[in-house]
Amino acid sequence: LVCVFPCLQIHTGLTMSSKQKKSPLLAMGAGCIAGGIEATAIWPMEFIKTQLQLQAKTKGAKLPYTGMIGGLRYYVETTGFFSLYRGLAPTLVGSIPKAGIRFGLNSVIKEQLRDKDGKLTPAKNFVAGLGAGVTEALIVVAPVETVKTKCIELNMPFVKGFTQILKTEGLAGVYQGAAATAMKQGSNQGLRFMWFNEYKRIVTEDGTKPLSPIGGLLGGMSAGCFSTLGNNPFDVIKTRMQGTQASQYKGTLDCFKQVLTKEGIGAFYAGVVPRMGRVVPGQGIIFMSFEAIQDALERNFSFFKTN
Repeated sequence: LVCVFPCLQIHTGLTMSSKQKKSPLLAMGAGCIAGGIEATAIWPMEFIKTQLQLQAKTKGAKLPYTGMIGGLRYYVETTGFFSLYRGLAPTLVGSIPKAGIRFGLNSVIKEQLRDKDGKLTPAKNFVAGLGAGVTEALIVVAPVETVKTKCIELNMPFVKGFTQILKTEGLAGVYQGAAATAMKQGSNQGLRFMWFNEYKRIVTEDGTKPLSPIGGLLGGMSAGCFSTLGNNPFDVIKTRMQGTQASQYKGTLDCFKQVLTKEGIGAFYAGVVPRMGRVVPGQGIIFMSFEAIQDALERNFSFFKTN
């Protein structure tokens, strides 16, 4: 992003945000743009991660691939390069408002949680991220992720897959696994925002120094790594609950019990490597993009000026 748009430089730190309130629309607008950039850049990794998690390790079964590189090679050779982007359409449709809600609502909640000096503890940053994550999950992520997962599993394009879900399962099928999605997304964003804001505070020395684009990239990547290791079990359960075989589970808790009993604790980290391959660079891209775009919007458009 920095190479393509050299005018986007990150100038603001934490000092301004602790003394002056930024408009929630600023964070929402920057989040929307950053979300679209991030989703397009790392989709093939998300595609492989979802495939690995959907294939339960039944006795005697042999998977066509066992990791990210093997998965990428397998689909390019068998169904073509563009098959790696199957399911991207519903994700793009959801990514823009999803990221906007996430960053916008996180900004609103943070302002409500600041102490009299305008400061936030790591716990408060986690709560702000958690609230934003659960909200985006219920409004956008649950239906979009369900359609995406089933389109990939059924090997169908978005429109055809969506129509199939409505015919066979009704509208409720689109919101399948909403509870598991809220758990996954809430913990995801709570951990990410907590890590990134602490990282930013340390790197910028409490806002006295600017956060460089490279600093934003590294901060986002480390936040992605931290959140992935912390909540991959929720991601596995969410994927199983949204798959076409979800009817074998009575609910989120039963899914957790069955996976643990039949496949062992290691199953909760299925797809963790390809997920890291997607999440780590993805979070680096979105946090770097967000910081740069937010600064550019505030400097160039009076509508987004700090209050």
